[in-house]
Amino acid sequence: MRKVLFLFTACLFVLITEAQNFTRPGDWKKFRKEIFISAGTSNFLGDLGGRDQIGKDYSPVDLELSQTKTAFGLGYRYKLTPWLNVVGKFNYLIVKGDDALTQEQFRNNRNLNFKSNIFELAGRVEIGYQSSKTGNRYGIKRTLNRRHKSNNHSFFVFAGIGGFYYNPKGKTPQGKYINLMPLHTEGQGLPGGPKKYTNYSICIPLGAYYKMTINKQWTVGLEFAWRKTFTDYIDDVGTTYYDSRALTAAYGPLSAQMADPNKGLVYGQTLPDSQGISAQRGDDEKDSYMTLEVTVGYIFKQKRKRARLRSKF
Repeated sequence: MRKVLFLFTACLFVLITEAQNFTRPGDWKKFRKEIFISAGTSNFLGDLGGRDQIGKDYSPVDLELSQTKTAFGLGYRYKLTPWLNVVGKFNYLIVKGDDALTQEQFRNNRNLNFKSNIFELAGRVEIGYQSSKTGNRYGIKRTLNRRHKSNNHSFFVFAGIGGFYYNPKGKTPQGKYINLMPLHTEGQGLPGGPKKYTNYSICIPLGAYYKMTINKQWTVGLEFAWRKTFTDYIDDVGTTYYDSRALTAAYGPLSAQMADPNKGLVYGQTLPDSQGISAQRGDDEKDSYMTLEVTVGYIFKQKRKRARLRSKF
């Protein structure tokens, strides 16, 4: 009899606990707005650097992990439905690449390098799942069950559009970084050369994040985002080599030096062929970059509206 009574009591306790953990259908509307910060790492996929092999466009296999740099962000999230959010986010990050770090002979001989600070502002739409149990509202306080059930879990994927500013810099043989854009290293603006590029471009962020909500208002998470861009000059490399004598005459000897600092280990790599066609300096695929960040956020709870008393008279 005692065993039956104990089992009945245990089952009743479980049922009461579970019933108290459910969230009202419209409860999520009280927690629509969130502000969050992020910090982590960034990396670059473009023409420069890469692993010890011929480059593969947009492939993580070509990432040079030693060139991983820092990233920071600040964002605002608004929940439209339990599974749909809109987000605005600002990111600051650093990207870098260096041919000297790869053993692939053509890249290593090319001997180009760059670094750039990126300032990005983007908007995105998030679609995903959020667990619905948010707390043991009427249960015994400070129980293990309460602490466990008060943590929600979310997983979302996202896509968006944004704009960013970049300014590629190259390291001279003396170890000093200088702005590359004013040097027109590929003959931008000269006869037969490409058009001048700008410091601004558009990006499309794609990614996913996991987030845990603690006590309905504090969040911690992990976010990965990859950006497709519409420029090939984040690293100042995009097309072919330009005649060094013309660069020197138009923009000075430093332009020619930064355009072609090859080591001379592959004969003729940077010179025109027998038909006068310029040698390839970079490929025609657009650059991309990515971030992996830890996020910490705070959700603002909507204040209750005071009920108005209406007079019958």
